[in-house]
Amino acid sequence: MYDDTSPTARALLTLELVQGTPGINADRIGDRLGVSERAARRYVAILREAGVPVESARGPYGGYRVGRGLRLPPLMFTAAEALGLVMAVMEAHGRAHGDDPVATAVGKIVRVLPENVARPFEALRQVAARRTDPDPPHPETTATLVRASADQRRVRIGYALDSRRERTLLVDPWAVVVRHGRWYVLGWSHAADARRMYRIDRVRSVEVLTEGFTPPEDLDPFRALEEQMSQGWPFEVEVEIDAPLDEVRRCVRRSLGRTEAIDEHRTRLTGTTENLYWYATQIAELPAPYRVVGGPEIRDAVRRVAERMLDSL
Repeated sequence: MYDDTSPTARALLTLELVQGTPGINADRIGDRLGVSERAARRYVAILREAGVPVESARGPYGGYRVGRGLRLPPLMFTAAEALGLVMAVMEAHGRAHGDDPVATAVGKIVRVLPENVARPFEALRQVAARRTDPDPPHPETTATLVRASADQRRVRIGYALDSRRERTLLVDPWAVVVRHGRWYVLGWSHAADARRMYRIDRVRSVEVLTEGFTPPEDLDPFRALEEQMSQGWPFEVEVEIDAPLDEVRRCVRRSLGRTEAIDEHRTRLTGTTENLYWYATQIAELPAPYRVVGGPEIRDAVRRVAERMLDSL
């Protein structure tokens, strides 16, 4: 934490006031900082000595403003504004990672964010997040959820079920994850007493509570999110695969469901689906023998796909 009574800190606060309110005079700056008009003029002088082109105009409508000089003046952002810029870049520019100018600019913004916001956002910007969401979430809502996740604090959210209905939920926000262009909060829902994911663009309000939480020790947010995406559809699936767990996880997309070892040579895949024939074609590509042991609808779909393939010979 910095001392906001030091001359340097107050000079930076003066710069923020001048940038945010062009034409502000020394008297108003002094009121905002709790100092005299003379002291406010001294902070303006400190900025000028540092090379910031602060211009002034005399008269009743005069005041200070940041001019356009040869050097780019420092920009002052709130945390929500900085996060908004980072989110916009991630949605429009993909990974925003590497040596290109956009990536280095994002890096500079992330470096000056508060640590509890910067840490999870630095991880988030490693994720490819091409913009496909026509309604990106509000930056301040996202910032609040990111901070709550980093601080391990429970939240109360107002969540839109549709255009007319909203529900209040208690959630332990384990992680904020960007996937397929959408922003999600993954965590424990106390209403469902189960792991859940929620689209942040549908979060209408967030209240950070005093209760804390401890996320699972082995949590992989991206794996957990994709596994969660495979749950909740109308048709259940259970498949036994004649291959070790590590081998199966290398070739089975996590969005197909959860994988767990039956023994050292066999793996169980469980999930749900809405599109039976798509799911049947996906498991048909497994490089090891398998058996569909659960879900009469998926068994029928696999049989139909197999018959159609045989008929094509």
